[in-house]
Amino acid sequence: MKAARLAGPKHFEIVDAEMPTLVDGQCLVRLERVSVCGSDIRHGYQVHPEEEYPMAIGSPCHELAGVVVESRTDSFREGQRAIVIPQRGAGGLVEYIVSGPERMILLPDHGPLDEWVMCQPSGTVLYSCQQMPNLLGKNVVVLGQGSIGLSFTMITSRCGARSVIGIDLLDNRLEKAREFGATHTVNPERENVEEAVTEITGGEGPDVVVEAAGYPDTFNMAFRLIKQFGTVIVFGIQADDFVPIEHNLLMEKQPRIIPTTGARSGDPTSHIKEIVGLRERGWCDPSGLITHRIGLSQVQEAYDMYEQRLDNVIKVVMDISS
Repeated sequence: MKAARLAGPKHFEIVDAEMPTLVDGQCLVRLERVSVCGSDIRHGYQVHPEEEYPMAIGSPCHELAGVVVESRTDSFREGQRAIVIPQRGAGGLVEYIVSGPERMILLPDHGPLDEWVMCQPSGTVLYSCQQMPNLLGKNVVVLGQGSIGLSFTMITSRCGARSVIGIDLLDNRLEKAREFGATHTVNPERENVEEAVTEITGGEGPDVVVEAAGYPDTFNMAFRLIKQFGTVIVFGIQADDFVPIEHNLLMEKQPRIIPTTGARSGDPTSHIKEIVGLRERGWCDPSGLITHRIGLSQVQEAYDMYEQRLDNVIKVVMDISS
């Protein structure tokens, strides 16, 4: 089967790989659409020691959708479409993948797969939103308006927040934030964020701040912005294991701090199933995240584009067959 892998630092190659072996209780899925995620860039695409190359076939990639071509389980049948959550260490830049039903999400028969695969990242955000307090009439700030931050903007705005303030350095992302439900946007290069948020919230400050950018500055900004006894949702992945914290902010604000990641929740699929159902009934539509559609043969371009934020990219979806 056709596959891609990192042959050297930030260098992909297309290779012929062995077909995966199917066992009882699993499905063989022909992948059709896969997408690049920020965690793929931070964990896999960054430079590794030379002896680690070439890296595992198909990595790094974990947002996948395809069609079941063989099933040895009663949970799925041939011809059904599904999102697949690969096991740790496996990658989705491949034509075929095997999976147990506990890591698969059934998709409707209608609509393009590239749109449905966007339910995977937005589903992980839904899990984080489920950890929040009631948002009706509350003020929310979302730091970072990439695909994850935009998903937070989309969901919190639909949960009845009084204001949803999207913050990002890139104007194209702020424009997209408005489309996804932000009531206000702030670009830190042009405005003082603390002053802007204070004005927007009428001096109250935000009840919830979401850190969806993954930088030390935005991590501490969350604690500067949050109102006393508010809630800080930590989602962004930091590049380093240790991040300096402005301790006085914690003691002054005394926020409730909730680190969230759906993948480590113990149930990697339920929140994605829920967002699929919400999209099917028209409550939300994560497919608006897609800005680029290309083929697997352009995998190098896809990852470079995402890492360097070229061409106003937010989400790149790759067609495995081309």
